[in-house]
Amino acid sequence: MKTTRFDSNSRGHANHGWLEARHTFSFANYYNPKRMGFGALRVLNDDIIAPKMGFGLHPHSNMEIISIPLAGSLAHADSMGHEKVIRKGEVQVMSAGTGIVHSEYNHSHQENVNLLQIWVLPRDINVEPRYDQREFSLEQRKNKWQLVVSPDGRDNSLMVHQDTFFSLTELDAQTEINYSSPVSGLGTYVFVISGNIELLGEELDNRDALSIEGTQELKIKANEKSEILIINVPI
Repeated sequence: MKTTRFDSNSRGHANHGWLEARHTFSFANYYNPKRMGFGALRVLNDDIIAPKMGFGLHPHSNMEIISIPLAGSLAHADSMGHEKVIRKGEVQVMSAGTGIVHSEYNHSHQENVNLLQIWVLPRDINVEPRYDQREFSLEQRKNKWQLVVSPDGRDNSLMVHQDTFFSLTELDAQTEINYSSPVSGLGTYVFVISGNIELLGEELDNRDALSIEGTQELKIKANEKSEILIINVPI
């Protein structure tokens, strides 16, 4: 088994005034040859966007883009005609495929929006662009795993063009939970959104992460109330 620790304070950091971004992997002006991704997981950005601010229209192609709001609300518009707002509890997926243009703005005039934007390299290239979003019950992830992204839309999850699985949980303090990768042979990336957990002899705090290769089964203990995202990807 191989593990790599990603401490929160080791991430790239950019502060543009209207945008404060932390990059787990090389992105924009942050370049680290040792942080080019984890298998098909290419980008994991932790963005805070000021009220009324955001990203104007810009293009993407051949990338699976997943957005998970942690606080606040994000307004989305794209060249396929979608105009949507996503909030905590919702997940958005966009298969850029042959090409899409979109914008993202903080929907609020008073509060920051904080979101994770995650890019996964696609299994299939030049597919027809596709957009979807879904609200997931926060109660259905209390002390259990809630699948939100998969390659086939199983269990009411959102579909993407890659053999990847995203699962979320919110654990009470002193709770132990097991996790089993849905498919053998995938790498596992465990990201602590908030709280403090123990995993494979490591203690992980807010925004710390651990990548794992060579095992399908994990046991996690929450030392305090914790929110966790697990991503399985081909290595």
